[in-house]
Amino acid sequence: MTTEQLVADAGTGLDGAIRVAELRQNYGAFEAVRGISFEVRSGELFALLGTNGAGKTTTMEVLEGYARPAGGSVEVLGLDPVRDRRALRPRIGIMLQEAGFLGDLTVAETVAMGLGLVADTGRTPMDGDPLAAVGLTGKARTRVRQLSGGEKRRLDLALAILSRPEVLFLDEPTTGMDPAARQATWKVIGDLRERGTTVLLTTHYLEEAERLADRLAIMHGGLIHTYGTVEEVVATTGDQISFRLPYSVEDLPVVGGAAPVVRYAEGRTEAAYTVYGGTERSHAALRPLLSWADRHELTLERLEVRPGTLEDVFLRVVEESK
Repeated sequence: MTTEQLVADAGTGLDGAIRVAELRQNYGAFEAVRGISFEVRSGELFALLGTNGAGKTTTMEVLEGYARPAGGSVEVLGLDPVRDRRALRPRIGIMLQEAGFLGDLTVAETVAMGLGLVADTGRTPMDGDPLAAVGLTGKARTRVRQLSGGEKRRLDLALAILSRPEVLFLDEPTTGMDPAARQATWKVIGDLRERGTTVLLTTHYLEEAERLADRLAIMHGGLIHTYGTVEEVVATTGDQISFRLPYSVEDLPVVGGAAPVVRYAEGRTEAAYTVYGGTERSHAALRPLLSWADRHELTLERLEVRPGTLEDVFLRVVEESK
């Protein structure tokens, strides 16, 4: 998607919970965010992906109202996150990369303090036990400083959802969690989305984004390089057809409109094709390849057809940006 399309998308959706248009943000002479635009629609989960230093957390900080943008504009629920902070804060939940807990309080005392803050805003707290929601019921009497890193992340999530927020910001929510805790956290996030909460998520776990996100953007070097649904983004990378041959071959065919990428190693030919157009086109590309192999009386060892993945797209963005 082009920059012009991104700007148009960020400015025209009537149901946009979050709108970002030509956002720029600097740290001194360093331009951390270089004019990005996107929209998060009401009730969807949008994943903001990227390498370390891509500008994801900086973007989140602007949207959460912790910093004014150096250029461009942002809106959350139709409000300016800095100018309208008092009106906006009760309506959003925030899970930062690192939370500032009081280590000597117990988990239950920390949640009670959070519920008091929610009551002060006039919001109705979430139904049910917040500790049960994040799997920390058994840690209620444990002091926060005694929790593991993953348990602290779950406590942070419990605090972020206490007020039943309309928009929830999650910055690397499952860092430090074991697989079971990650699965439980995904369920909490999924339940919130089903109830209409809009979620903006950053994560380094690509399978997390692939499983949870309705749409996503991949950032690198302060810019958005690709943007769309998971299916749309993955489709830009194509399927991979690969195989080995017992010796070097000079006349490998073009299949599915793709020329082979060939590597010779230890007397063998390793070849790979990238075929665009989905699984049906990739399967169709196998027929001329197998016919070519039959004519040359060759066996295609380790023949594999692998669908493109979000990781393929991510790595391509990084490589093309060097």
